[in-house]
Amino acid sequence: QVQLVESGGGLVQAGGSLRLSCAVSGNIFSIDVMGWYRQAPGKQRELVATITSVGRTNYADSVKGRFTISRDNAKKLVYLQMNSLKPEDTAVYYCNANLRSRYGLVSTYWGQGTQVTASS
Repeated sequence: QVQLVESGGGLVQAGGSLRLSCAVSGNIFSIDVMGWYRQAPGKQRELVATITSVGRTNYADSVKGRFTISRDNAKKLVYLQMNSLKPEDTAVYYCNANLRSRYGLVSTYWGQGTQVTASS
């Protein structure tokens, strides 16, 4: 059974910083792309940032220059450093991991989500 557990969310004033962490555990052969998504009330879930197993990153335009995604492959962790937070960043943030089996099949897993609130 695979689990993704996020931590690090909370309430911060606009302009502040938070760091999210996500730990992947369970029966894992290898991890491909990992990422962070977010969902604000009344809106669809949207991509925030992704990172490949070799460290190639991709960001939503709205967070470029403010957020940084990173990962520790040995520890099966992915991080999201969020700086200069804005009220519009307020959302539930979800960790995502694409796990590859020994047979080459890829399955997608999600964490339970962590609330990030940036107050104005």
